[in-house]
Amino acid sequence: MPTVSPISIDSPDMRQAGRDMLSLALMDARNHTLYLLSQYEQALGAGQCQVPMLPELNPPLWELGHIGWFQEWWIARNLQRHLGAACDPVAARLASIEVRADRLWDSSQVAHNSRWALALPDLNGIRAYLLNTLETSLELLEKAPDEDDALYFYRLALFHEDMHGEALIHMAQTLGLPLGLSTPGPMPQREPLRVPATRWQMGSSGGSAGSSGFTFDNERASHKMQVPEFEIDAQVVSWAQFVEFVDDGGYDRPELWQPAGWQWLLDKAAGEGRRGPRYVDQIGVASGAVMQIRFGTPMRMPGGQPVMHVSWWEADAWCRWAGRRLPAEVEWEVAAHTAARRGFRWGDVWEWTGSTFRAYPGFSADPYRDYSEPWFGTHKVLRGASFATRARMKYPKYRNYFLPHRDDIFVGFRSCGL
Repeated sequence: MPTVSPISIDSPDMRQAGRDMLSLALMDARNHTLYLLSQYEQALGAGQCQVPMLPELNPPLWELGHIGWFQEWWIARNLQRHLGAACDPVAARLASIEVRADRLWDSSQVAHNSRWALALPDLNGIRAYLLNTLETSLELLEKAPDEDDALYFYRLALFHEDMHGEALIHMAQTLGLPLGLSTPGPMPQREPLRVPATRWQMGSSGGSAGSSGFTFDNERASHKMQVPEFEIDAQVVSWAQFVEFVDDGGYDRPELWQPAGWQWLLDKAAGEGRRGPRYVDQIGVASGAVMQIRFGTPMRMPGGQPVMHVSWWEADAWCRWAGRRLPAEVEWEVAAHTAARRGFRWGDVWEWTGSTFRAYPGFSADPYRDYSEPWFGTHKVLRGASFATRARMKYPKYRNYFLPHRDDIFVGFRSCGL
C-alpha cells in the first residue's frame, strides 16, 4: 500500500482521491464523528442526549445515526453503486443491518419535528451502527475499481459526513456545549482589492462522463461568465466595522432593511429583545466592546475578529448602511482564485453572497435528489468555509446554501463597492 501522509487526507485533493486515500479519509471522518459523540455524551450525560426541539437542530443521536444510514444506503445497500451518478436512486436495495434504519434516519421521509419522538437506539447502539457501517464500506471499497464512477458514492459519503460533523459543531454552539475549539483571531486589515474584468469559467465538469474527480451536482455544468471589474473587501467584515453600524442605529432604521428582513428583525426583537447578532450578550457602542457566547462561555471579541452569527438580512443591511453590497457568488469565486496573493483571505467564517441559490445551466440532479434541487430559488449562496469546516471541504468552487434568516452557523460576510 502506498504511503499517504495525514495532511493529504484533509486536503481538497480528496475530490480526486483513489481507494487508499479514501479508505484513510473515511476512517478519519468516522473517528471525528465518534469524537464529537463523546463530547456530546460528556456534556449532556449518558442516556439519549436530549436537546430542545428547535428548527435548526436535530436530536444528536438522530444526526449521528443518519450519518451511518446515509453511508450504508448509498454504498453497502446500493447494488448500483458502481455506476456512480448514473445509478437509479429508486432501484431496490439490500436490507440494512438495523431493521428500522429507513424509518428512523431517511431524511427524505422522516419529518423534522417527528425526529424527537423516535425510539432511537441508545448511545452504545448508535456507536455500534457507526462502526459496523464503516467496516462494511471499507471492505467494499477495497474491492472497488479505482475509477471515478466506482468511487463516487465513497467520496459523497465522506463529504456528507464532514458536513454533518460541522453541523454537530454549530449545534454545540447553539446549545452552549463546551467543545474546546479555537475560533478565528483578529485579521490584518487590508484595503479593498480591485479585480479586473474577466471571462470566468464558472462551475466544474468533474464527476460527469469523461472527466476526472468528484463534484456536487450544483457545481455543474461548467459555463463561461463575463464578469465586469469590481472592488471587493480583502477580508470579511470585522466586529469593529459592525459596531459602527449598531452605533449608528442600524437595528432601528427600517430604510436599511429589505421588508422581509425588517419583519424578521421585528420578530427577533419582540421574542428575544435582540439588537445585534445572535449569541451577543453585549455590544458597546461607546467602547466598541462585543461580548459573544462561544460554546457556552461569554468571550470578549477583539475588534479585528470576523463578525460571526449574522443572518443574510443583517449582512445586507450593513452593506446598505455602508454604501456597499454583498458580492455575487461569481465575484467571490473569481477573487478567491485570482486575488489570494494580493491578500484575499477566506476560510475563517462562511460568507453570505448576494446570490440566490439556483441551478447552473445544464444542471442535472445526481441520485441524491434532495441535495440541491429542492432548495433552488429559496436559499442564499454562501461561499468559503469556517473554522469548523474540515480542510478537505475548503474548495473555492463549493456552494453552500442556507435560508436568509439562518444565523446559528459560523457565518459572516464581506462587501463589494457599488
